[in-house]
Amino acid sequence: MTKVLVLHSVGLLRSALTALLRSEESFDVAASGWCTAQQHVESLRPDVCVVDLDCPGTATMLEGGPAGGGAALGRHIGLLVLASAARPGALRKAFEARALGYVDKDASAGRLVRAIRKVAEGERFVDESLAFGFLEASRMPLTARELSVLARAAEGESIAEIARGLHLSNGTVRNYMASATRKVGARNRIDAIRITQGAGWV
Repeated sequence: MTKVLVLHSVGLLRSALTALLRSEESFDVAASGWCTAQQHVESLRPDVCVVDLDCPGTATMLEGGPAGGGAALGRHIGLLVLASAARPGALRKAFEARALGYVDKDASAGRLVRAIRKVAEGERFVDESLAFGFLEASRMPLTARELSVLARAAEGESIAEIARGLHLSNGTVRNYMASATRKVGARNRIDAIRITQGAGWV
């Protein structure tokens, strides 16, 4: 019996995924939101965690790798993500978190079931339709510092607040912002935030 944990912040989608996977007799399926994810991981010790990359909270969980964020997955759990090629930044974060499975959100239910079985066996599964997204992910133009400046700007911080938070001068923050804006082909800071958020970088 393969133990599967579905992590999603949206109750309706979480319930739908859980019901779908429970139709497979070989799966023992549980579900959780982010606030109780760690407790479920520790008590259930699932073989596979299924995570939607577009789900709020996913980025935080992935930032520290397999043991990162509130979920604290641990290396013994296979991470499988539901993804879109249009969000290469999210794919890159999942790859850096050592996710084994990558299923296109437009794929069939059968593909998801097959992917879970592969990941449970410790094998990698990647939908071919996500190949372009991975290619774009390898071309990420921004530095880690430029990303951190944009991420703080996206949260509504002013130049001065970003400078204090990152221990930089106001001028240096403006330079990073201008560089990031130019690299992503944006018209201004707001447009740069929109582009990077849309791609899943921020």
